Amino acid sequence: MSIHNPEIARLLERYALLLEIDRANPFRVRAYRNAARVVENLPRDVTAMLEEGADLSELPGIGKDLAHKLEQICATGKFAELRDIEKRVPAALADLAEVPGLGPKRVKLLFETLKIKSMAGLAEAARRGRLHELPGFGAKLEQTILKASEAHVSGAEQRVRLFAAEQIAVPLVKYLESFKGMEKVIVAGSYRRRKESVGDLDILAICAKGAEAIGHFVRYNEVASVLAEGTTRATVKLKSGLQVDLRVVPAKSYGAALLYFTGSKAHNINLRQMGVKRGLKINEYGVFRKEEWLAGHTEKDVYVQLGLPYIEPELRENTGEIEAAKAGKLPRLVALKDIKGDLHVHTNASDGNATIEEMAEAARARGYEYLAISDHTKHVGITHGLDEKRLARQMNTIDRLNARSRGFRILKSAEVDILPDGKLAMDDGMLAELDLVTAAIHTQFAGDQTKRLIRAMDNRHVHLIAHPTGRLIGERDAYAVDMRKVMEAALARGCYLEVNGQPSRLDLNDSHCKLAKEMGLKLALVTDAHSGDTLDYMRYAVDQARRGWLSPKDVLNTRSWADLAKLLKRK
Repeated sequence: MSIHNPEIARLLERYALLLEIDRANPFRVRAYRNAARVVENLPRDVTAMLEEGADLSELPGIGKDLAHKLEQICATGKFAELRDIEKRVPAALADLAEVPGLGPKRVKLLFETLKIKSMAGLAEAARRGRLHELPGFGAKLEQTILKASEAHVSGAEQRVRLFAAEQIAVPLVKYLESFKGMEKVIVAGSYRRRKESVGDLDILAICAKGAEAIGHFVRYNEVASVLAEGTTRATVKLKSGLQVDLRVVPAKSYGAALLYFTGSKAHNINLRQMGVKRGLKINEYGVFRKEEWLAGHTEKDVYVQLGLPYIEPELRENTGEIEAAKAGKLPRLVALKDIKGDLHVHTNASDGNATIEEMAEAARARGYEYLAISDHTKHVGITHGLDEKRLARQMNTIDRLNARSRGFRILKSAEVDILPDGKLAMDDGMLAELDLVTAAIHTQFAGDQTKRLIRAMDNRHVHLIAHPTGRLIGERDAYAVDMRKVMEAALARGCYLEVNGQPSRLDLNDSHCKLAKEMGLKLALVTDAHSGDTLDYMRYAVDQARRGWLSPKDVLNTRSWADLAKLLKRK
């Protein structure tokens, strides 16, 4: 069987959690937790890497022992050590850690003080008001936990990160495309709108042999159960737990069906109401006037019948896109081809796994004109974080590389920690020598962080705020921050915020991107890449930007270095 990175990461994370509850060595716990994050954020499947002969021990944080365990998991689909620990520690505790607001430490506290070892037990304790009396639990968190735990118990939809869904969807689409006679396959729904998480996959296909294509689909080796099967539609549950619907539609209706199954419910209702006013009926089969079929081959054809231009999938959330389309004010959304460089990447000088030269070469291969080397500084706690001396040596290296480069520039940068009082963990004299200073909060997230971020921007050397809300999707909520005030402060000081394309961050979110656009604040689309391959995370930053209505002029790094350098001059 094949197993994908999100599933492998889940096994490792579950093991780390149960190890922690079992009072294992903290270094061992941390090793497995770090390994889970490394695997989850890899741009390629571990299984595919092994098939090509890759040495997994060369991955950051993955030693020989962990590499061997990863090989076993890929070969068998099982993790023997996890099964062993589940015999003495309740396995359901790992599920509790996935509840928003909970984590390993709180789950451990719940287990040891209230003997909670199941989702049902958690929901009952929250209903009875027993949680907010515990250290670190408040009434608001108790309500969040109650809502999430009850949803889990009732079997409500469980969403997965877009990145994880993509790793499942891509091989499935390739499998469907391999069927003889298959003309077209596309994933619609929230996946096509590029939402940061998806609940299921809606796949549309054109194939003359509909019933046979459905049979091919349900025989996919990752199908755990078939929930429904007909001649043109089937629903399955994959071994990953994700539900997938496949609909085989005629070419005549493909555009109408794609529009219908892509747009949010609110967007589609709005379109149908517009149609009614024109005497039209719009559904997944096409556009009709009474019994006469008018359009449906393409999505554009459907919009034309409503007097609208084509609306990009990322905008179809009923947040003003239809009104903008009517007024001819839809933005030309930023695209990957518009990006001229990446302003936030790491090397093996801190916690990356590639040299400056290797990262630069990977950036060149993507057609970039520049790349900012933004290694962590020492305070953040990264094992090899740069102090002033090492940063100075890195800058000298970059100067030498730039001296012999043509048509490409490596920017001298650093990701500097913002201390609790808003000061930076690096001397101003050193910061003044950098082309770009990125400031970030990495520790002490409690309380409102608005003043802390604004004070950091008071430093005239700061250009960019990294992952401005500090969230990790499904793992850590955003810290408290008034983003409007932060953006106002950035505008007043000549600073900028980033849209971090790391799949676990996607920070800023789409709403914040739209707010920045409305306020006139330009944003930087970055990858926070730790290897050459992960420079490809730029497309996730672009996804967020497109969902936030950003056009190329709203984005810093759509500009040449000469033009960007002017924008980086502080007021």
